[in-house]
Amino acid sequence: MMSNFPYQYIVVEGNIGAGKTTLCQMLSDDLGSRLILEKFADNPFLSSFYENPERFAFQVELFFMAERHKHLQEELSQTDIFQELVIADYFFLKTLLFAQKNLSDEEFRLFQSLFQVLNASFAKPDVIFYLHRPVDVLLKNIAKRGREYEKSIKEDYLVNIQAAYMDYFKIQTALPVVIIDMKNINYDENVDNYNKIKRLLATKFEAGTHYVDFEQV
Repeated sequence: MMSNFPYQYIVVEGNIGAGKTTLCQMLSDDLGSRLILEKFADNPFLSSFYENPERFAFQVELFFMAERHKHLQEELSQTDIFQELVIADYFFLKTLLFAQKNLSDEEFRLFQSLFQVLNASFAKPDVIFYLHRPVDVLLKNIAKRGREYEKSIKEDYLVNIQAAYMDYFKIQTALPVVIIDMKNINYDENVDNYNKIKRLLATKFEAGTHYVDFEQV
């Protein structure tokens, strides 16, 4: 099955509650790929940040950047991405997108300088598949999984994060980005929907941003 994929390093991205980790785990189990999952629950500032974003934004973003860098460095150094299929539920650039929305201008300038130094050494993914869902669906998914530290997430925060992704996708031309409009469609309990996802991942996309309505796949 893996030979059908035109990519070796696939990133599945999305807003909080989009279902990216669930999909990555399903794909890895199915395809026998190497799996890289973000360890976001380990951030000691996360709960405080959701309750008081202005006070804890810099701490939470700096911790995320350091941990993501360390994690990806460890994972990718152990992997020959030209020989083994790798599926990840985040890419390092999300660090900058979240920080841009959460930090003051002065904090972001400092943060951006540090990010550029750390980002320079990473292999870039071959493709990013972005799971796009309406904010009301994201909130329902967040509530359903019941993580204590996520209870304070507000609608406007998710809207801002979604906007950060879309602003980046509008200007990036270096790699294929496929925005999949999932609406409220699930794939973890629907084999046909899951197979549609796999067909999309087996499709060769050119560099640039592409939009796919999942109901039309």
